[in-house]
Amino acid sequence: MWGPLRWWRSQLAFRVIATTLIASTIALTALGMLLLGRVTDGLLSSRQRSALSESTAGLIDAQRMITSAASASGGTSATVLVDNIVTALAARAGQPPLYEVLLLSGRGAQATAPERGTNLVLADSVPPALRKVVSKTSRQAWTYTTIRYLNGPSVTGLVVGAPLLISGVGSYELYQLYPLVQEQRTIDLVRSAVLVTGALLSLLLGVIAWVVTSQVVAPIRAAAATAERLASGRLTERLAVRGEDDLAKLAISFNAMAAALQEQIRRLESLSRLQQRFVSDVSHELRTPLTTVRMAADMLYEARSTLDEGSARAAELLQNQLDRFELLLGDLLEISRFDAGAASLELDRVDIAFTTRASISALEPIAAQRGSMISLHFAHEGIYANVDQRRVDRIVRNLIANAIEHGEGKPIEVTVASDEEVVAVSVRDHGLGLKPGEASLVFNRFWRADPSRRRTMGGTGLGLAISLEDARLHGGWLDAWGAPGRGANFRLVLPREAGGEVTHGLLPLDPEEALDSV
Repeated sequence: MWGPLRWWRSQLAFRVIATTLIASTIALTALGMLLLGRVTDGLLSSRQRSALSESTAGLIDAQRMITSAASASGGTSATVLVDNIVTALAARAGQPPLYEVLLLSGRGAQATAPERGTNLVLADSVPPALRKVVSKTSRQAWTYTTIRYLNGPSVTGLVVGAPLLISGVGSYELYQLYPLVQEQRTIDLVRSAVLVTGALLSLLLGVIAWVVTSQVVAPIRAAAATAERLASGRLTERLAVRGEDDLAKLAISFNAMAAALQEQIRRLESLSRLQQRFVSDVSHELRTPLTTVRMAADMLYEARSTLDEGSARAAELLQNQLDRFELLLGDLLEISRFDAGAASLELDRVDIAFTTRASISALEPIAAQRGSMISLHFAHEGIYANVDQRRVDRIVRNLIANAIEHGEGKPIEVTVASDEEVVAVSVRDHGLGLKPGEASLVFNRFWRADPSRRRTMGGTGLGLAISLEDARLHGGWLDAWGAPGRGANFRLVLPREAGGEVTHGLLPLDPEEALDSV
């Protein structure tokens, strides 16, 4: 998994705080935009109404001045009339002016028709689209624009235009341009206030989320740490109970569970010790009567030639079963040593290839009786490791004997390999194989894949379990692979030096996958 994503998924407190901040920022942004829009609409609507009212009054004054000039006896020149109209409207605007005035000639006006404006406002402050609407509809119209001055900065404004007819000159267009400087300042102030307030609220919500999350996450982390200590064997660990809320109830339930587990584990440990002691004591106590029975059985076995056929056969069976009984007692004593933690290694520098060859030689007669041929593969002689020779020899013999038992007379391959860190031995048969899930069960004590199947080699059912303990005692691995009808493969991996660590298997556990990859 990608590193940052893994970190994000592992940090509950950070996720909660980040999610709170993101959600609150989105919500506050939406609310701020809504508030700013409402304030802007309110300011502009109010300004629009007052501008239209003022423009209508100015248009009426201009028309009255045109009518007065037309009825005057001497007449008034167009230039003087235009100047008078602009001056009168400028006077209505006050100081500082509430609006600017532009009186522009329209369609059909004389080429020499004068045009006037106030405070050096430029004619291109009026959008062409507005002039077109005023000219075509002959009605008052308005729009937002940028008011430009010849010798000053441009400002945002509202322009209201209307047609005006001057006798003897032609059609004119009267435009009154209202700067929205104060409204813009108000909008900017509201925007700044919204931004600052939103940032402070987001920060405050983040702090609140951190405080709330800490109150919830801290007990969860404490519970996780306590659970880890319990799992490591510190059964007296408990959670601190504070208050009477849900977290306190969780701590009480957790502590009750831990106490129940502790009591159960203690009972199981006591029972396990009793079982181990029972097995050890019984194994030792059976040695004395077994020795006596063995002496009597040996006498009968040696004299079997003088007995009748039935008695001779019984003496042979008794001898064989006593041999198996002695093996079982020996394995039980060995298992009891492992259970009691009393097993130890007698380390020596051992040639694993030589030991494996000796184990094969000892079992080849039995394999030949079953029809199985055992082949040994290794790269070179002298594969040395610091191990307990007796235990390694026992592991290899158990694995080969198991392969002969279940190999159905098919070939058995034994492979030995090594590198600078580990030595490995694999034993592969092509017999019954293992069903899914059985590879982890074969090392259980007295386990059989088929309970109805008899052991034909006199095994005790503890060989693989003892082998696994021997491998673990060395700090190594012993694992298995198998498939129905395709046989099984057992792999032993040991460190070459005492106390070394096994980090790789060296030989493939699944030989069929190894063939596919070649």
